[in-house]
Amino acid sequence: MSDDPRLEPALATVWPGRATAVVPIEAGITNRNYRVEVDGETFVLRLAGTDTELLGIDREAEVEAGRAAAEAGVGPEVFAFEPDLGCIVTRFVKGSPIPEDELGDEAVMRSVVASVRAIHGSRPIRATFPVFRIVEGFREIAAERGVQVPAEYEAAHAVAVRIEEAFAGAPAPLTTCHNDLLNANFLLEGDHTWIVDYEYAGMGDPFFDLGNLSINNGLDEDAQALLLQTYFGDVRDVHRARLALMRIVSDLREAMWGVVQQAISTLDFDYVDYADRHFERLLSNAADERMGEWVGAARVKV
Repeated sequence: MSDDPRLEPALATVWPGRATAVVPIEAGITNRNYRVEVDGETFVLRLAGTDTELLGIDREAEVEAGRAAAEAGVGPEVFAFEPDLGCIVTRFVKGSPIPEDELGDEAVMRSVVASVRAIHGSRPIRATFPVFRIVEGFREIAAERGVQVPAEYEAAHAVAVRIEEAFAGAPAPLTTCHNDLLNANFLLEGDHTWIVDYEYAGMGDPFFDLGNLSINNGLDEDAQALLLQTYFGDVRDVHRARLALMRIVSDLREAMWGVVQQAISTLDFDYVDYADRHFERLLSNAADERMGEWVGAARVKV
């Protein structure tokens, strides 16, 4: 069924003496995930990947964030947590993945943004997400573990310093954020969007979530405008600028995440290519002729 020796003990701990039907879920590039059927109920069981604390993941904090999202009506119920086995179980939620090209549809965007706003408006959690420090920490971990940090990092980090300085004069109020709004983490059920996987959730800048959602889902400029209009209503230059800049920061985080994964992951995935693609895109976006305008506009209070 699985080559992970934790699976059978996890099943026996969560559902002692009960018959389970288990099917691996192939999606995911950090952990091992399984769909579990028990007495007519369906769950998702996650077994944490190797050394994921080096990625900034705290499983107790993930569970806290997942429970806050469930209370807000957008995350699945956390059914069980077995920290010694690296096991988190959530209830299975119905829903279908949202193709990237459908995010430009107004009804779909309204549904997604409503759920993102629900997370941002949910109760505070203890974890934090200081993205600029996280990126620098990834570089140190990679170097300590013998992974060659790509040459592009220095230029990318210089861009990040410039962006952080622009934000520093008028920082956005911290909110509970998801911080990993990949397409795979959205499930559309009717007109409701479920958001899953809270392992990177923490108190942070909500513009990181918006930039992360935007760049990870390939939103073109029209869809970015729709995102901002749906989230804010009255869109100002500072909103446009911070979205554009956080798209760059999001790619830097993804690039360095891929670099660290080269040192720790046991999954069959090309993390070198993953990092290279994100470095290439962020440096391309940072070379946009509007970069100076974005930095200037971002200094204004949100």
